[in-house]
Amino acid sequence: MVYLFLADGFEEIEGLTVVDLLRRAEIKIMTVSVTGSLKIAGAHGINVEADDLFENLDFEDARMLVLPGGMPGTKNLADHAGLVDLLKKFREEDKALAAICAAPSILGENGLLKGKEATCFPGYEEKLIGAKVTGARAVTDGNIITGKGMGTAIDFSLEIIRFLKENETADRIGRTIQYF
Repeated sequence: MVYLFLADGFEEIEGLTVVDLLRRAEIKIMTVSVTGSLKIAGAHGINVEADDLFENLDFEDARMLVLPGGMPGTKNLADHAGLVDLLKKFREEDKALAAICAAPSILGENGLLKGKEATCFPGYEEKLIGAKVTGARAVTDGNIITGKGMGTAIDFSLEIIRFLKENETADRIGRTIQYF
């Protein structure tokens, strides 16, 4: 199972593109609210309903944790102590993490990007503490995937599919949606 975390102010395209493309690739993904409510307000007035609440889950079956960016969504995710603890636990256990736009800053500010190549929304580079910032559209370094921003949400999602399945599935999904 992949878990994608939502907080009020998340960038809708970054969150929902991941969910859509992973489901097309037949990868189980669940949206998780960190707000205490299933209803989440997107950064641009698109409201969604999460699949479940953070406090209801134990994440033992997680293959990957995913953080969409957006403001103030990124700040709201970063302020959730339970989520930050879970991210640290995953990094310690060498499990997969993915973050896009401003959200890689959560990983960087918590020391989870040390020695890794990463990318982020321009202006957040200094928050990727210990990382080699590439500026690429999407970067996979070991078990950490980062994306640059909303315009790269498809690249980011396809990188996740490549990581969890294989190149053929990612390429098939890319062709199916007329991306390439």
